[in-house]
Amino acid sequence: MGGFYFSERIAGVFSYESSEVDWCEDNYKYSDHVVESFNTISSFIFFIVSPIMLYLLHPYAKERNLAIHLVWVMMLFVGIFSAYFHMTLSFVGQMLDELSILWVLATGYAIWFPRRLFPSFITDRSTFSSCTDQKVLRLAKFSVALWVLAISCWISDRVCCGFWQRLNFCYLHGIWHILIVIAVAYGSTLIAYLDANYEIPYSLPGLQYWPCDKWALGIPHIVLKGTTKTLKRC
Repeated sequence: MGGFYFSERIAGVFSYESSEVDWCEDNYKYSDHVVESFNTISSFIFFIVSPIMLYLLHPYAKERNLAIHLVWVMMLFVGIFSAYFHMTLSFVGQMLDELSILWVLATGYAIWFPRRLFPSFITDRSTFSSCTDQKVLRLAKFSVALWVLAISCWISDRVCCGFWQRLNFCYLHGIWHILIVIAVAYGSTLIAYLDANYEIPYSLPGLQYWPCDKWALGIPHIVLKGTTKTLKRC
């Protein structure tokens, strides 16, 4: 009897709408098998941007540390679990979605936290404002703006749902998915650039945008303009 109840409880956490979290989007609006259609579809932005970032950052990762790829590998898992969560609104989906985000943060922290800051306390705030490159400063400003906009969408979807329902526009959480992936691309590239300047300065790291660097428009990434240690030698 105990085993039966245990199995029933396990099945329950996988069942549709077993999570206490329900976003503003109307449930089952377009499909009987997908609870939140737009939130589910918008999660696929992770599967577009992550492989691009893995490709664009490979020269830097190869020179610095291949573990850097783990950040965007983890972002793929965020996309998988986010799509599963919004498709089912299950408790397990919610846990996997939230844990995968923590994995990304933990991975980024482990890879990029500056060794010179372990852990004697900061006495000079100029440590974080010593860059004067206008392209880097522009990237930093855009990163902050994207993060603020993305978080605003997330909060507004949760707090102002009634207002958006009256406007028949309940898609802010899906827009959060799109904005946060781009924000992570911008933010992680900025951190990687600062890391490369400190850890592999001989490679002369620079910033470019894909696919249009001329207008500084697109997905930012690092280019190594100097001689690298990983070049093949005949």
